[in-house]
Amino acid sequence: MRVLVVENDKVTLLGQIGVALEEAGADLDICRPHAGDALPADETGHDAIVVMGGPQNALDDESHGYLPALAALMRRFGDADKSVLGVCLGSQLLARTYGARNHIGTAPEFGWCSVALTTEGASDPVLSAAPASFPIFQWHSDTFSLPEGAVRLATNGTAENQAFRIGRAVYGTQFHFEASRQVVDEWVATFPDQIAGTAPEWYERRAALAAENGPRADATGLALARAWVATIPQT
Repeated sequence: MRVLVVENDKVTLLGQIGVALEEAGADLDICRPHAGDALPADETGHDAIVVMGGPQNALDDESHGYLPALAALMRRFGDADKSVLGVCLGSQLLARTYGARNHIGTAPEFGWCSVALTTEGASDPVLSAAPASFPIFQWHSDTFSLPEGAVRLATNGTAENQAFRIGRAVYGTQFHFEASRQVVDEWVATFPDQIAGTAPEWYERRAALAAENGPRADATGLALARAWVATIPQT
């Protein structure tokens, strides 16, 4: 199993997704196009693609000229019936490449937030690994409309489209289910000023919030990661 992982920030931690991929014995190719790495020309060298989050928005082509090519590459994987996962920015790019609208700055969320499965999510092969409602980590300000033909799998009051699926195994999640408490701790250490400026009350209460929400979020994140990895054909 060979998986292409696209990172869009100077610090990208695979967290629970990385745990599940390691358990499955996946070979990872890490691509950092924001730092000058060239994206693969097509999907033929990999069984799946994971596109992680980043500070840029999904329409920021002027500052990040690789975004259209990355969105197109995700579509190629999906059209080839290969497993696709977009997390946060990755989900926004996935929505873009399937013809949806990106809404910039309209849905800010930070910290552990409650998300609920839809009826379709409760029966989905991946999202059904989560409870009917669960806390999960968020860090975004943008959202998107649901692509035509997509199935909404999870939602909340801030961003209606928290998770969706297209076809067999093309998944986007607005929430960071990779973000275990260890990942969050590393984000706090790496981005203290950004976090303090974004959510000062959360920053002051983070230890209590981690104790309250972290165990359930960690367990849900790993369950979702394992369920998505199970969609990748063994080669």
